[in-house]
Amino acid sequence: MDIKSLVKPNVRSLNAYEAKEIPCKVKLDANESPYGFRNAIKAADKILTNRYPDPEAKALRGLIAKKFKVKPENLLFGNGSDELIYYLITTFGGPVLYPTPTFSMYGIISQALGERKVEIPLDREFDLDIEKMLGAIKKFKPRLIFISSPNNPTGNCFSSEKILKILSLVTRHSSLVVVDEAYQPFASEEGFLPMLKDYKNLIILRTLSKIGLAGLRVGFMIADEEIINEANKVRLPFNINSLSQAVAAEALKHRKAMDSYIKAVASERERLFDELSKINGTTPYPTEANFILFKTENPDRIYSRLLKKGVLVRNLNSLVKGCLRVTVGTPEENREFLNAIRKCLKKEN
Repeated sequence: MDIKSLVKPNVRSLNAYEAKEIPCKVKLDANESPYGFRNAIKAADKILTNRYPDPEAKALRGLIAKKFKVKPENLLFGNGSDELIYYLITTFGGPVLYPTPTFSMYGIISQALGERKVEIPLDREFDLDIEKMLGAIKKFKPRLIFISSPNNPTGNCFSSEKILKILSLVTRHSSLVVVDEAYQPFASEEGFLPMLKDYKNLIILRTLSKIGLAGLRVGFMIADEEIINEANKVRLPFNINSLSQAVAAEALKHRKAMDSYIKAVASERERLFDELSKINGTTPYPTEANFILFKTENPDRIYSRLLKKGVLVRNLNSLVKGCLRVTVGTPEENREFLNAIRKCLKKEN
């Protein structure tokens, strides 16, 4: 039997998202926090594994609602932000518009669901090309517009003024704007949460993955109750397991520790950026996230050399020409990365 002949054409031509596990001493490729919450795991001791989890995640919902000063009815949880993106596109359909380069799952999920993708390249400063964005909105009338700010992989926050222009325009074009704020905890800007009261078509995505809980796979969207109710219709039952709910809830109670970890990453990010700026052969780009995109000559070769020295970064040469991306780690991990890349670049000279 020819299995491929049975696959839908939009899936047949799709490339799967690759999340390779490469053994190495210093892992700085996946934008994970170097700090975790081991003490929170004790909350899992009370879990009855023979019972289904709370389908509404009431305890976790209450904590998140209190933290972000929203009503529980304005929240929907997903198995990571990926699942919520899937729900939104399933619920509202396409066309789906987003700038590039950005988080690849917007495009992958759109294609998997057979929806049209509209990709608008960023400008030279990695900001939104507002004229092209507005033109595409008028032409294609997208159902959903995804904007990741801070953006992955570039690290910068997009112009708030430009995002507001898009929000104002799409109010007349029946589009929903999804601002993906996965990296917002590390940014100096407040984010778009305060704008929810002014724009019914605004959706905010957040996640616990970047602040030390990546293993739990807990993401959530904050939006108008009507949007939440519609997206909830396609949510898979019991999508957030009992262990993730309990451990996440326990970790969120330790707010001081969480804030200190975020501040530590932001502080190390500035130091790492300064050191990369001093190295001949690397050009780091300004960032508000927990990673740094940097340009270098022969990125494929530098990536391989770093890996041989036990340091894993992300090779983005195919997405952003000439670039690698390094996650901000602990001071010790960052030091090892800096020493390794200096040695790798010496071989180039």
